[in-house]
Amino acid sequence: MLLAWGITPVWAQPLLWDRLADGLSIALWTPPSPCRDVPPLIAIDIDPNRYRFQVHYYRNDRLSEPLDIHEWQLRTGHDLVFNAGLFRENFSYLGLLYGNGQSLGGKQHGTWLGLFVAEPTVPGMAQARIFDLAVESFDEQRLPYREAAQSLMLLDQNGRIRVRRTGKQAQQTLVAEQDGGHILLFKTTEAAALYDVAHCLQQTFPAIRRAMAMDGGSSSDLALAGALRPTDGKPGGIPGWMHFLNDPNSGHIGLPAVIGISPRSRMPDNRSK
Repeated sequence: MLLAWGITPVWAQPLLWDRLADGLSIALWTPPSPCRDVPPLIAIDIDPNRYRFQVHYYRNDRLSEPLDIHEWQLRTGHDLVFNAGLFRENFSYLGLLYGNGQSLGGKQHGTWLGLFVAEPTVPGMAQARIFDLAVESFDEQRLPYREAAQSLMLLDQNGRIRVRRTGKQAQQTLVAEQDGGHILLFKTTEAAALYDVAHCLQQTFPAIRRAMAMDGGSSSDLALAGALRPTDGKPGGIPGWMHFLNDPNSGHIGLPAVIGISPRSRMPDNRSK
């Protein structure tokens, strides 16, 4: 089998997915030998036909300061919350940021050309996907999607890596669009170079069409609703990925912008709190 990108995939052992809910699965993925500089990653598979995405920005939520990832999860009630893109020291967002069809204050960044979008305004469009602003436009006068967050383009539709090899290592949060329409969320378990992670995904995940990187370092974070976390009493015990989900009692920085997902049958809306 050949990738659409024209390279031969090097397969790792199949991911052992744990089903958390209908349309939401999680696994701990140990990359194969071509990814020797990439640590294990938490991988989360999201079906946008069953899960809806929602962007939150602390000022729009009438908060005086950013919440940490677990505070965001508790406030919103989402099944899963992860950090959005990059921001300045004054917590203003670096790039386009839309929630519920409204601009949350950001302007299009000229070089960070990945745009995660969800919740189309026109029937028949994908529920969630990644725009490559180098070859596509996002019409802010006639919004094609209600939710949007801009950040670094990582892999484009031609399989080209869109970040430089700098050697800088940090925790990373990545969002990828798959051929079948599912969204993959990745979170590194240790610091890694963004270029190395991009090269690893390029070589080993043929189903990925496009990928982008959200903010890294201390901002790289995710939180899973307590009801979806397995307990010691369940068959098989605690899965390996649980050990890498941060303890809500440990230190987390405040995040001005996050993206949450909830089942389409149960979609909270806490913007007016």
